[in-house]
Amino acid sequence: MRTKFMIAALSVSLALGAVAPAALAQDALGSEGNPIQVFFVPSVEAQVITTGGEIMAAALEEATGLNFEVSVPTSYASTVEAMCAAPDSSIGFIPAAGYVIASDRCGVEVSAAAVRRGWNVYWAAYIVRRDSDIYTFGDLEGRSWAYPDASSTSGFVVPAVELNNAGITAGEQVEAGGHNQVVQAVYSGEVEFGTTFFSPPAVPGAAWGIGDNPEPYDLTVDESRIGDDGALYVGDVQILDARANIRDTAPDVVDQVRILRISAPIPNDTLSFGPEFPEDLRVQILDALYAFAETEEWAQSIGSEDFYGWSGLAPITDATYDVVRDQFEFLGLTEEDIFN
Repeated sequence: MRTKFMIAALSVSLALGAVAPAALAQDALGSEGNPIQVFFVPSVEAQVITTGGEIMAAALEEATGLNFEVSVPTSYASTVEAMCAAPDSSIGFIPAAGYVIASDRCGVEVSAAAVRRGWNVYWAAYIVRRDSDIYTFGDLEGRSWAYPDASSTSGFVVPAVELNNAGITAGEQVEAGGHNQVVQAVYSGEVEFGTTFFSPPAVPGAAWGIGDNPEPYDLTVDESRIGDDGALYVGDVQILDARANIRDTAPDVVDQVRILRISAPIPNDTLSFGPEFPEDLRVQILDALYAFAETEEWAQSIGSEDFYGWSGLAPITDATYDVVRDQFEFLGLTEEDIFN
């Protein structure tokens, strides 16, 4: 009986061995059967991200011969979860707060950060309706507040720190689901103020600088308009903050929504890799992205102002994001606080 069992077991083992290489071995990372996972946070319209992300994926595939699969999870939290679930095959375009959480949770590693029109930092904007009686930071006391997502660096974390430091307690708080939705909520009068990302306006002949007015125009003189290029302008000044993202449905958004103030500078959003992502493929992909940033197709992808508005990217280190970790610590925020 023992001999028959051993022979039968050996036969099964040999049969499995004959099919194991084809049926059980994992395809190489970057192959059609095992594409590299590229995740984007849903900070703007998902369809815009998907379309632009596919353009990026096609450029990367052509440059590297690798295969990529673009995904837009339903929240910042699910983006982090997706990266941590795929530590050896994921790339994430995630903002500072999300990166810090992903880094602390599972070792996600930053390799580069966004550059927007020469800036490797950005800001939060506090926005209100132009007919609002809110004129100073202190006037936000008790007012209803819309923010995109509790893990949004510019939309929630930084404003929460600044409001706390100023001794200001907001009233009703509304998680709107994205920066566009925050602008829409303020525009429609659903809330009294909102917090979104701020990118400096493009001022002809005189670059915007830190300390300058975030709205360097006079609406009693200059008209807000949609230009022939589809962008939002006041006079000749191009608007690049979150208000511009709803210009198609609310072309008068600048006439109705003003910037109360902007925050202290924030490190730009990241290009990060899963902690076990192969180093050789990481180098290939970074080289391909730097090259892609110099092409016209970049402006149809992540460089589009309707997407993330990156004008390029540059190397950065994890230590740059310690300021965000310090903000979490100051507020006593845990990952659960941010994501729940």
